[in-house]
Amino acid sequence: MRTPPRILLVDDNLANLDILQTRLAVHGYEILTASDGEEALALALEKQPDLILLDVMMPKLDGFEVCRRLKADSSLPFMPIILVTAKADTKDIVAGLEAGGDEYLTKPVDQAALVARVKSMLRIKALHDTVHEQAGRLEAQASQLAEWNRTLEQRVQDQIAELERGGRLKRFFSPQLAELIVAGGAEDPLKTHRREVTVVFLDLRGFTAFAETSEPEEVMGVLREYHIEMGKLILEHEGTLERFTGDGMMIFFNDPVPVPNPAERAIRMAVAMRERVGELIAKWRKLGYELNFGVGIAQGYATIGAIGFEGRWDYGAIGTVTNLAARLCGEAQGGQVLVSSKVAAVLEGVIDAEEVGPLILKGFLKPVPAFNVLRLKPRA
Repeated sequence: MRTPPRILLVDDNLANLDILQTRLAVHGYEILTASDGEEALALALEKQPDLILLDVMMPKLDGFEVCRRLKADSSLPFMPIILVTAKADTKDIVAGLEAGGDEYLTKPVDQAALVARVKSMLRIKALHDTVHEQAGRLEAQASQLAEWNRTLEQRVQDQIAELERGGRLKRFFSPQLAELIVAGGAEDPLKTHRREVTVVFLDLRGFTAFAETSEPEEVMGVLREYHIEMGKLILEHEGTLERFTGDGMMIFFNDPVPVPNPAERAIRMAVAMRERVGELIAKWRKLGYELNFGVGIAQGYATIGAIGFEGRWDYGAIGTVTNLAARLCGEAQGGQVLVSSKVAAVLEGVIDAEEVGPLILKGFLKPVPAFNVLRLKPRA
């Protein structure tokens, strides 16, 4: 790797380019810029930068295609690529990683996160170059050891690639799903299958009105706090985050890795979320934000697997159980955790609940019994 490292910045928005260049130049990096995909590809081939920060939505060639072409060229040295884009859906993240991206940053880019990711990728680049150079020297020492060295190098590279891929996936999926995908020893978790799952929907009451009347920075600040705290609890209870859209999240339990007592895990997570969001709500109210929190939980069989098309895959669950959890979430008042009758029956010894139904829910022919979880019973 060069000293100082050479970084290629690619964005069709000149203002964004200026911001990125200003933020990184102070750290002494050599900066190259390109304003479209074709120019970026030509510069990368000619200058072979140590790191590329690559916008996705651009004229001529989009960032995913630039990424694919660079990663497909075996004559090039390892050049880590950070995709920088406003596209933050899980399917976009997966598409970017599958195209060969090594990291993913969403706009607006936080300066501290930007600098940290750049330094992290440059460390990986330096380590990769060092390993490559050392392997070359070892290979030249003796023809008798050459084949052994190549085999060892390949094993090391495979292990590093597996660790790096697992690390990237764990930023966007639950650890058990990431490990299952990387290991490849079990049946493909993305293959369509049916399984009984416990589904949890949650969102913030009053968020739409808040977003319409608040500054974007305030909205993003609230979402960042909310997502961080909810994400910790999802991982702690081994849930699978199916998707999040703004303030809404869908989590399910018992897939792709079966877990004991999925309904109990779901309700303990939901109650912990309610308590944590309660603390956030108290803080937000001091700032004048009128927000609250609601949850819906249902249990039943769903069809689960990859949804989408080539280059745009998502991991999702489809079925009546997901619709029921979503409708219960929609009916929940601030602070309520509404569960279906099946979940209430399964958790009879775990929760204190009050009946709030039957509820008239869209998409259901008959009124649906529902229960509001008041508290968890003490563990025996």
